[in-house]
Amino acid sequence: MAPRFLWLLLGLGATGCGIVGAVLPLVPTTPFLLLAAFAFAKSSPRLHAWLTTHPQFGPLIENWQQHRAIGRGAKRTALLFMVLALALSWLFAVPAWILVVQAAVLACVATFILTRPDGPAGPQA
Repeated sequence: MAPRFLWLLLGLGATGCGIVGAVLPLVPTTPFLLLAAFAFAKSSPRLHAWLTTHPQFGPLIENWQQHRAIGRGAKRTALLFMVLALALSWLFAVPAWILVVQAAVLACVATFILTRPDGPAGPQA
């Protein structure tokens, strides 16, 4: 198979996962959309343009690509769902060792998110 075709498949799959993440709680959206934008840049200028100019997803991607930033709203949402995921695990009596691993991973992810800049002033997702 041609590499371009594989990049296209990766982009389509990542876009699908990102769209699912926009609807379902606890499923991330932004990482999948960033992966999709990267894959489409290597495979399909038309799909890359569609994704980066999308009214909902485009600003997230642009903020990351241009500023390596995550908007405050996206940070708040991510942190809220991390706390909810950990709380649900605790409520469903997940074994303690799994809670500790989950808390450690989520703490690392939260640290990464919180140490990213907010990006330029103005509306951000």
